[in-house]
Amino acid sequence: MESLKALQDPEVPTTNPPPTSAGSAADVVSPAPSDTASDKEKTPPVGLLPGETVVKEGKASILFPSANEVFYNPVQEFNRDLTCAVITEFARDLLAQRGVKVVVPGEQERVVVSLSEETNDADTQIEEKNGAEEPAVTATVGEKCERGLRVLEGLAASGLRSVRFALEVPGLHSVTANDFSTKAAALIARNTQYNGVSHLLQASCRDASMLMYEMRGKKERYDVIDLDPYGSPAQFLDAAVQAVSEGGLLCVTCTDMAVMAGNSGETCYSKYGSVSIKAKYCHEMALRIILHSLDQRAGVYQRYIQPLLSVSVDFYIRVFVRVFTGQAKVKNSASKQALVYNCVGCGSFYLQRMGRRKSDGGHMKYSAATGPPVGTECDHCGHKHQMGGPIWAEPIHDLEFVQKVLSAVSGNPSRFGTSKRINGILSMVTEELEDVPLYYTVENLSSAIHCNTPSLLQFCSALLHAGHKVSLSHACQTAIKTDAPPATIWDIMRCWEKANPVKREKLSKTSPAFKILSTEPSLEACFTVREDANPHSRKRHLNRFQENPQAFWGPKARAKSSGGISTDLQDKRKKFQNKRKNQTTDPSQLKTFPCKRFKQLKLVPDFINNLLIIQRSSLPP
Repeated sequence: MESLKALQDPEVPTTNPPPTSAGSAADVVSPAPSDTASDKEKTPPVGLLPGETVVKEGKASILFPSANEVFYNPVQEFNRDLTCAVITEFARDLLAQRGVKVVVPGEQERVVVSLSEETNDADTQIEEKNGAEEPAVTATVGEKCERGLRVLEGLAASGLRSVRFALEVPGLHSVTANDFSTKAAALIARNTQYNGVSHLLQASCRDASMLMYEMRGKKERYDVIDLDPYGSPAQFLDAAVQAVSEGGLLCVTCTDMAVMAGNSGETCYSKYGSVSIKAKYCHEMALRIILHSLDQRAGVYQRYIQPLLSVSVDFYIRVFVRVFTGQAKVKNSASKQALVYNCVGCGSFYLQRMGRRKSDGGHMKYSAATGPPVGTECDHCGHKHQMGGPIWAEPIHDLEFVQKVLSAVSGNPSRFGTSKRINGILSMVTEELEDVPLYYTVENLSSAIHCNTPSLLQFCSALLHAGHKVSLSHACQTAIKTDAPPATIWDIMRCWEKANPVKREKLSKTSPAFKILSTEPSLEACFTVREDANPHSRKRHLNRFQENPQAFWGPKARAKSSGGISTDLQDKRKKFQNKRKNQTTDPSQLKTFPCKRFKQLKLVPDFINNLLIIQRSSLPP
């Protein structure tokens, strides 16, 4: 009960919820676009402790200590906005089955956004039918709904995300904001009172895994579980797939991209049961690795996942999945996973399913997969393959659900501060090929044969002229997803090289470029740009890829359990930047570098001086 005493500290003042226009000159996050310059000049709200500032994001105003005793990253605003949008649409669908209508402030009549130029009358008719029979009960933001969702944020830190849920997501029964740190739990309790959401939000100071394990009962499970740890969520996944309700929503963030992108394949295997590969498609592979890990852990308890949305953004990935129970469908899990064979020379890749399933009348037959799909050497460049995975090989998005989120965000752009970015990324997601895992990049293909790089539209047009499907990817700006086999892709690159020749006499006979260009193409590629090669999101100039918002904007330092963050972190980063470009030769300056090179440079002059003394002493007078 010590944590409860910390939450009920009598020295912590409580105040009424601040007005939406209140702000502080020392705000950590820039005010919303609706805020005026005069808002910044107002005095801070009553109740701030010495050194505290107010962090404003969405409708929430969070008290935040200047010592940064609790972790907070302002760059993750997009993550929190997207999560609020996804949970809102999830609540809309789920509560409609319970006879509850969700009401979102500022939302007009629901209209499905279509990226195609032609209108879809069927979608319009469906929306009209859904609006014809309105449930008797309505759920609005900030109010407790008896039939609403029970939400858990397992690693809440300052409680910003949970407060935003309570203020911005309608149809909630309760929100539990948990953190193992007593200081974080106390801050959550203060922020709950400060924002006036004590009737919805409860602070908790528990171990996240133990809390979820205790809520595994069917009547105690949470409808939504959000996990956004600092680093890997691997240690919480087993408890999370058990504590989420039937058909519930599980939201997971991974910020250990170095591990999942191939820098430490063995570490990735120990955490997620999959070997990561250093390849151009590493960001999408990271998404498929975490989905594989979730499905594998859920299968232990006769449960399986259904991905709703998976995005790779900046330095982290975010997945939203629904969890169901069903012994029959769990048997499909093996056929949903695949190993990846990646050529170390040219970058061609192949997928090998882990299992096979075949419908035989009224039942399904399962068997082991046959393979591998490659030989001992690559057919195109003669190099070896490296093997990674297993990864999730099924679609990583539910396009129908993504379309609903996109329609809601685009129809109410003032709801979120990052609406333009959400609109751009979700538009790209709806354009991606569902049944094509991973992707190629045009610069990597060109680098393999040392030729000029074709434009994105030229290469996409060549694939379309050859009769294949093609799309871009939200995970990489120059990515190309296609159902064309590697043989066709390299034939197109050979045709491009003929129009933009390289100096073949300078190519090494053992290089991938020499082997690939030694073979004549079996097709005549056409690089005339087609209209359908340019997706609608690109034509509309949507904000698909975000520029760096500020210097040193990446992952911040982990908050210490004793409070505070190391102040010399940024100085340490600057110190080791460009350390190899400006090498110091002055021995007096090298003393500041504790390395073996200094010892060698220090001993060499002494050794030479000793030799000179010996030679001089041996000479006749």
